[in-house]
Amino acid sequence: MGQQRIFGYARVSSREQNSARQFEALKNAGVIPSQVYTDQASGKDFDRTAYQTLKSRLCTGDILVVKSIDRLGRNYHEIIEEWKELTKDLGAHIRVLDLPLLDTTKSGRDLTGTFIADIVLQILSYVAEQERVNIRQRQAEGIALARAQGKHLGRPYIPKPSNFDKVYENWRAGRIPAAKALKQTGLKRSTFDRFVREKKAEIAARAAAAAETAPPTAVPACQSSL
Repeated sequence: MGQQRIFGYARVSSREQNSARQFEALKNAGVIPSQVYTDQASGKDFDRTAYQTLKSRLCTGDILVVKSIDRLGRNYHEIIEEWKELTKDLGAHIRVLDLPLLDTTKSGRDLTGTFIADIVLQILSYVAEQERVNIRQRQAEGIALARAQGKHLGRPYIPKPSNFDKVYENWRAGRIPAAKALKQTGLKRSTFDRFVREKKAEIAARAAAAAETAPPTAVPACQSSL
């Protein structure tokens, strides 16, 4: 067996640019900067360039250090599968700095460290799944209560401006550009377009109703040939 190596992994999302705290924590844990792999990606799965490169380098006895479990990923079901592959198939160790129980190196060469980490990971997965269920239930209950109280759900209601029909006709006829129509109505382009679609549907509905009520066109009587 070769010399044990220590690698670090850091991840930031597209909305979280600062990884300084992760790098500092990994450095204090004994990971040299050149051995830290970083992704700027979502934690929804493990299809990340730097992580896959790091994973391809891991050998039996190597240690992978992360600051917290959510830096490794956010889907606990996938984390469990990845954890098993890293620790059992590859024979590597994992150390989660913010949660010391998730450290397979603690018990030396026996299986106790890995066993304890597996149990903790299963508990975290259960808690995370239950929280997702509870969140969905609270959302459903909140929506039902809001509807029962007659509250408007979704985007705030925007009334149609009183001058919309006149502005619409000028815009449709090409007398004013779209920018001026937006300025005169005080609407955003998306809202203006929605009212335009409603207006067109209203015109089409009126035309269809008029066609249904119109008297049938008289058909000329056939002329008999002599």
